[in-house]
Amino acid sequence: MPNDLISVDPIIAQNFFLEIDGSVVTILASVSGLDVEMEVASTQQVGKDGKSQTVKTLAGRNKAPDLSLVRMAPPDSTQDKMWGWFNDIMSKGILQSDRTNNRKSGSIVMYDSTHVEVARFNFTNGWPSKISTDQLSVDSNDPVKETITLTIESLARVK
Repeated sequence: MPNDLISVDPIIAQNFFLEIDGSVVTILASVSGLDVEMEVASTQQVGKDGKSQTVKTLAGRNKAPDLSLVRMAPPDSTQDKMWGWFNDIMSKGILQSDRTNNRKSGSIVMYDSTHVEVARFNFTNGWPSKISTDQLSVDSNDPVKETITLTIESLARVK
């Protein structure tokens, strides 16, 4: 059994994309917030002498993190799908009575060096709540990056 664990190559985190409704929306430079987590409910039981006897933990609700997506800034934000989605929400808002209005489900998909999918994190009802542009400096030759905060309702690793 231990030899089976070391004979499998690890996932290399260098090829990953954002998919919305089954199509790639943007290429990403980094992703954080892929935390699949449950809240922990603790109970404490007290014995007849009043001293704490037992602490029990139970699984609570699933917690949904914000995803932080970093990418190279597009040269024209008016032609970019993420900026279009963000601006649509800023100008029109999100309808309270329509859960699908401007909320989208998608995936962060990881590929190996041969372009075969090796991991997938699916999220539901996400929407971009913030886009931050890197600090600009005349002393830099680095490409301009944007950080997109994607607020989601659930996250699950399915592959």
